[in-house]
Amino acid sequence: MSKPVPLFRTTNWSSYSQALKRRGSLMVWFDPEMAWFAVPSGKAGHPERFSAAAIQFCLSIKVLFGLPLRQTTGFVESLLALSGFDWPVPDYTTLCRRQKHLKVQIPYRAASGPLHLLVDSTGIKFSGEGEWQVRKHGASRRRQWRKIHIGIDADTLEVRAVEMTSNRIGDAPVLPDLLAQIPMQERIGSVTADGIYDTKGCHTAIAARGADAIIPPRRNARDWKGHDPGLQARNEALRACKRFGRANWKKWSGYHRRSRVEAKMRCLKLLGERIMARDFDRQDAEVQIRIALMNRFTSLGTPETFRMH
Repeated sequence: MSKPVPLFRTTNWSSYSQALKRRGSLMVWFDPEMAWFAVPSGKAGHPERFSAAAIQFCLSIKVLFGLPLRQTTGFVESLLALSGFDWPVPDYTTLCRRQKHLKVQIPYRAASGPLHLLVDSTGIKFSGEGEWQVRKHGASRRRQWRKIHIGIDADTLEVRAVEMTSNRIGDAPVLPDLLAQIPMQERIGSVTADGIYDTKGCHTAIAARGADAIIPPRRNARDWKGHDPGLQARNEALRACKRFGRANWKKWSGYHRRSRVEAKMRCLKLLGERIMARDFDRQDAEVQIRIALMNRFTSLGTPETFRMH
């Protein structure tokens, strides 16, 4: 007998529809009060002409619409002209050079209570053929990937931590770096991740922030020796899974909230299946700009959905 299909209902269709419309408004991404020109630093050498906010704005337009650098400068020139500003626009060489060392400002809303962090990773391509050509003719050269690790707020659905690595780096070693991006004065209530994060290093790092680890033990897991609070909490989760079953433990612990970070990964891929930059530093800046855009999308409005049965 097949299981009944769950039905969901969205209660804020009107406001969510308006939020979706605002995502396409250029005025959402352009702030006329931004500091367009850089403040003199007093250091030796040629001073920078454009501020970091101006460079990030131009690169955000580039990522949002999937434009090359030269077309980006033309787009921004026309946008400034329509807005009545006579500001100069960085040329494509300036954008390319500044992107390598740009410190991207990622907006987010602070959690009203303890932060419940949902963690996951995905791969994104930056070199090689498309999927159709590989299926049709085979891969003529090795395709290259980067791994993107993110942690999102379970309540606001905004990305609070992001790290990009090569595809040779595993998921578990990156978790302490993600936790380090959360300010120490901000309390973390829980960290939810899949079974690949079931390592001593992850549990120790989570316990050091005073958070609960909602990580299912591996199928062949055994008790860990040690008196570290993280190890002891993991052993208790293992005993609960053995006694009550993994399905009941996941339902009781709220593990299924992790599907929200998987949906966020899909949103990341909707901005492009491929990174346009070629060197690591520029790729990292491009990924962080994507995250900043996604957080801005989320802040405009999200659907409020509940399960009917």
